[in-house]
Parts: sequence; C-alpha cells; structure tokens
Amino acid sequence: MRFIKKIGVAVAGAAVAVPAIAADDLSSLTSAVDFSAVSTAVLAVAGAMAGIYVLWKGASMILRAIRGL
Repeated sequence: MRFIKKIGVAVAGAAVAVPAIAADDLSSLTSAVDFSAVSTAVLAVAGAMAGIYVLWKGASMILRAIRGL
C-alpha cells in the first residue's frame, strides 16, 4: 500500500510539471519546415498500393470464377 501512495505522489508531481515543459515555443522550428512535398509523395505511394490491392483482389475473384466453372 505504501508503494501505491508513492506512485500517486510521483504522478501528481509529474502532472504539475507538465505545463511548465509544454510552455516552450517551437514555432521557429516548425514554420521553417514544409511537409507538402512529403505528404504528396506519401499519398501517392498509398494510392498506388491501394490500386495494386484492388487489382490483386479483382484478379483473384476472376480466377475463382474461372475455377468454379
């Protein structure tokens, strides 16, 4: 029981310390980085993978239909 009380005190102390840590201003770092090209590339790769998956599923459905004849 004593151990649980110590953990509770540590968690309460960490909860008080979090707002002090979160007060840092990182806008100078985040405004200097542009992720638009990276996000476009990631979406293009995801779209290509989704297209391949659809083609794969379509081909397997066609092969199942042919085997069923």
